[in-house]
Amino acid sequence: MGRAYQNRKESMAKTATQKTRIYSRYGKEIYVCAKNGGIDPDGNLSLRRLIDRAKKDQVPAHVIERAIDKAKGGGGEDYATARYEGFGPGNCMVIVDCLTDNGKRTFTEVRQAFVKNDAKLGSPGTVAHMFDHLAVFVFAGDNDEEVLELLMAADVDVSDVEVEDGMVSVYAPHTEFFKAKTALTEAMPDINFVVEEISFVAQNQADISGEDVAVFDKFIAMLEDCDDVQNVYHNANIIE
Repeated sequence: MGRAYQNRKESMAKTATQKTRIYSRYGKEIYVCAKNGGIDPDGNLSLRRLIDRAKKDQVPAHVIERAIDKAKGGGGEDYATARYEGFGPGNCMVIVDCLTDNGKRTFTEVRQAFVKNDAKLGSPGTVAHMFDHLAVFVFAGDNDEEVLELLMAADVDVSDVEVEDGMVSVYAPHTEFFKAKTALTEAMPDINFVVEEISFVAQNQADISGEDVAVFDKFIAMLEDCDDVQNVYHNANIIE
């Protein structure tokens, strides 16, 4: 694919406020996942993946347990998914995934982030076709051919394997997440994943430079400040 995967969790846990926001988002997502697919991680693979990611991002156990207990009770809020697409500063492509109990409020907040930052909100499908929905794994290493061979031997449908700056990036269809992770951990018991997630990965990059960089940073910050926003995907390549 000829591209390097960029970990976009730029706001992770730098202040108490940011930690609270991250915990809230994980709690909401775990609750919805457990409520819809079951509270047993062994039977709900999406929940297992989400819990593993939350632990890696240092979400406290009590936050995870509370969300699952809430789902077990069968009550609580009724959240719906919402996805917004469009073009951000510098004409980069953006996908915003939300969980909301008030669609009108969420739309208004997301729209304001676009309007106030030289961005354009589009209709569903505007840019999603320019992203691939992939399982992504990043870990230390320098031999992409060896990694590709072991994945193929495990009958994993691999999209791409890249090496850059001593890090191996593996891309596979999102449906292959657990199969790929199992193959990698069994072949390399000491493996430490820097990234292990299902994400929307852009098929090409848009260079953002000059005055657009500050506007882009403000745009992303406004989206991150929206409590209903769970994930923001983009194809911006920042050039300082």
